[in-house]
Amino acid sequence: MSGKVKLGILAIVVLTGVFCFIYHDPILDRVLRLYRFSADREAIQAFISSYGLFAPLLFIFIQILQVLFAPVPGEATGFIGGYLFGIVPGFIFSTIGLTVGSWVNFSVGRVLGRRYGARIIPPRYLEKFDALIKQQGVIVAFILFILPGFPKDYLSLFLGFSKLSTKVFLLMAGIGRIPGTFMLSLQGAQVYQQNYGTFFILFLISVSLVLPVVCYREQIYRWIEKIDKK
Repeated sequence: MSGKVKLGILAIVVLTGVFCFIYHDPILDRVLRLYRFSADREAIQAFISSYGLFAPLLFIFIQILQVLFAPVPGEATGFIGGYLFGIVPGFIFSTIGLTVGSWVNFSVGRVLGRRYGARIIPPRYLEKFDALIKQQGVIVAFILFILPGFPKDYLSLFLGFSKLSTKVFLLMAGIGRIPGTFMLSLQGAQVYQQNYGTFFILFLISVSLVLPVVCYREQIYRWIEKIDKK
């Protein structure tokens, strides 16, 4: 990165910092409201439905925000997508939004570089990423994208530090989220159609798949690391 580019980035950061310092109260209030809103599924559902034909675009935008700001995994709103738009449209809209959100995180990591970007990632996750993604990085990263409950926002940011191409990342992020996103869209559609029996079965299947991964996540990390060393 050239000196002029670094100076330009520094100037933008300084100006942004000054702006935030002067207007920190209204900015903080808006950020907190956005944070609370993104975690409230019922509020999101009512808000999206009120926009009629523009609802798909709004839903995709909210999915992007989920990846960037929300306190819960971005796939969670996939349920709302299935409920509002049906299985296939909801799945497509969710996938687009989640993939774009992941790309934004990836791009932020690429612009900031490891020196500054690593400060955003909690140390415990940074250590795991360093340990897991060092030889067969693409394969391991793809597996981590498939695992439910894994912090994919931090993973996307971390991969921005690497030499991974944007095309490969987009394919990996998009395909890796498909299983979880499709299952949530399917569940949302079943609730809309009042097929509560089918929804309950799908919910039990999801729990039976997700719960072991969450409970034995550390063991899975170590297992992936062993495979990566072979």
